[in-house]
Amino acid sequence: MAKMAGNDMGWAIPLMRLGYGGRGLVYLAVAGISLWSLYRGGQAQDTSSALGWLENSWGGGAALFLILLGMPAYAVWRVVDAVWDLEDYGSEAKGIVARLGMVVTGIIHLGIGVLAFSLLFGSGSEGERSSIPRYVGAIMAWPGGRWLIGLVALLILGAGAYYLRQGWRNDYRKHLRANHFTARWNSVLKAGVMAQGVVIGVIGLLFLFAAWRANPQEAGGVGEAFSWLSEQAYGRLLVIGVCLGLVGFAIFCFVNAAYRIVPKASDPNIRSLADKLIGGATGGR
Repeated sequence: MAKMAGNDMGWAIPLMRLGYGGRGLVYLAVAGISLWSLYRGGQAQDTSSALGWLENSWGGGAALFLILLGMPAYAVWRVVDAVWDLEDYGSEAKGIVARLGMVVTGIIHLGIGVLAFSLLFGSGSEGERSSIPRYVGAIMAWPGGRWLIGLVALLILGAGAYYLRQGWRNDYRKHLRANHFTARWNSVLKAGVMAQGVVIGVIGLLFLFAAWRANPQEAGGVGEAFSWLSEQAYGRLLVIGVCLGLVGFAIFCFVNAAYRIVPKASDPNIRSLADKLIGGATGGR
């Protein structure tokens, strides 16, 4: 497919900003409400529980409405990004996998948008803890269904490893505009990206356990990931640390909404945070 000029795809930038803004609100709700629940002696919350809490809180309806707008925008942005390769991942195997991952994450966030819609205009949702095992069980009933769930588990684990690698190697800096704000908050952004990798990795493990043991009840989303972490040594502290990291990931999403560089749609003269920090470390300007 022929490359499109940056000016031709400039319309995708507002879509990207709205999508990342809505995504940031989702993670801020999950992390913030989970921390509040833990402080009061409760448990960390899954996405549907956190959004349900918003539904019944002052100003929560407005936040849900913004999430409702942001999630379809993020889904469309991810599909557009993948099809036209706006972030220049390429057409080799690694790039194709990355672009397919964009479509999958877009679909997942579209589902969050449907949840927000049901809370605003419908009768609510059953939540992650009941719906995911039900869907996994239905797929396992297909011929080769366990293998398919196993494949999904490996893809989720790969996504978790991708975020951990992005954070560890500071690769996310290449996609952010260099300015005083991004440089000052770099450590928070790094922690947020790696915390997201931990949560996604645990979700992948849960899906892998479900496929290996032929037990769909072992699969789960964010809520089950928090439950699994809480069962480990120093589990409560671990969950608190991950929740704090997810606050950082929410900030990361908001920063992306404001300062993300899209190679095939942004001004090619914009300097990235990676270039700024590398230049500063080597004495460059």
